[in-house]
Amino acid sequence: MAQTTLAVTPQVDDAPLTSLTEAADHITSNCLADTPVGLIGLELEAHCFDTADPMRRPSWRELSEVIKRVPPLPGGSAVTVEPGGAVELSTPPAVGVVAAVDALMADRAVLRTVFARAGLGLVLLGADPLRLPHRINPGPRYRAMERHFIAAGTGAAGAAMMTSTASVQVNVDAGPANGWADRVRLAHALGPTMIAIAANSPLLAGAFSGWRSARQRVWSQLDTARCGPILGANGDEPASDWARYALRAPVMLVQSRAAAESETGTITAEPVTDYVAFADWVEGQVGLAGRPPTAADLDYHLTTLFPPVRPRRWLEIRYLDSVPDALWPALVFTLVTLLDDPAAADVAVRVTEPVATAWDIAARVGLADRRLHASATRCVEAAAERVPPALQDSMQRLVRMVEEASCPGEEFAERAIRCGVARAVTQLARGEG
Repeated sequence: MAQTTLAVTPQVDDAPLTSLTEAADHITSNCLADTPVGLIGLELEAHCFDTADPMRRPSWRELSEVIKRVPPLPGGSAVTVEPGGAVELSTPPAVGVVAAVDALMADRAVLRTVFARAGLGLVLLGADPLRLPHRINPGPRYRAMERHFIAAGTGAAGAAMMTSTASVQVNVDAGPANGWADRVRLAHALGPTMIAIAANSPLLAGAFSGWRSARQRVWSQLDTARCGPILGANGDEPASDWARYALRAPVMLVQSRAAAESETGTITAEPVTDYVAFADWVEGQVGLAGRPPTAADLDYHLTTLFPPVRPRRWLEIRYLDSVPDALWPALVFTLVTLLDDPAAADVAVRVTEPVATAWDIAARVGLADRRLHASATRCVEAAAERVPPALQDSMQRLVRMVEEASCPGEEFAERAIRCGVARAVTQLARGEG
């Protein structure tokens, strides 16, 4: 959801889609790119707190003004703001994990300094532990998303997802076409194990959730047709699985043609408040916006689908909680190594098989589950055997944590119990431990 502009550029070709086959072909021909592996892109979201008053949520205008003061970042990351004010850094693709990590670390250091001068702190937690969900982004896209979630009966979860969750996202190449099925299957199979390792959101909106990852809990409360895993029965055809998933998923937003023809030259989003599968719109069973859908509508629809692994020519891996600076480099290295290194991938395929679908168990109890702990231990060991010197310290921390069946959120939970949630947040916002 790294969007700061809440309208999109009008599409030139507005010819209607004539069949489900045409729509499916459009998806399958664009969702995965036949490439070598090796490029890595990272996205890191941090909750923004006023260091003098952690209950106060900085306004959209305030954050926009602070971001204007950010100089060109050494690693080239883009800075964007989530609907609830979380601040995201998105690196350009880099060759290898070390280069990607270096770029993100350098850019985060600059960003933290600029925000600190404004009395604001950027806190790496998977969920906002203190404040109630609240949207500050004034744009029409997120306003429309709110209305859709409310109509779907998931208003509370939708608001929390948009305004109270944060992640570290890892973007990797899709790889050679003859390996797509294995690679996408493994990216999914790793999900529960990596969620358990990264769990860093024990509190949400001022209360303990009872889950190690309240972030993942929030996502699980949303419509699985939009946010669940994309794989079909066997995962042998991931591009077809994605097309089937996307066409069955309900339409959330429709672009306004009237706005496109206005002097602003932008298309705004209007919510769909009934359950309408995109396939039903294509086949004319339901009319939306008084017209049939176009390829531009389909492309926009894909931006409103949030599965844990999303094909965007590359693979967008979205299931990790945002974790502290001492751990996210090792977490990123572990995930990439288990996907990109053939020997490590063989290990991951074998050890994750018993827990490949244990998404809710991973979020609820984490590594307290014996099978998840066994999978995590072997996965982290496989990565640690291959870690470069630059990431050695971070990896040692991660290995110790997994050995103890712990997770990043346990340290924050202990701090919150010891000194209160507001004080614990303030300490992190000020960089105190």
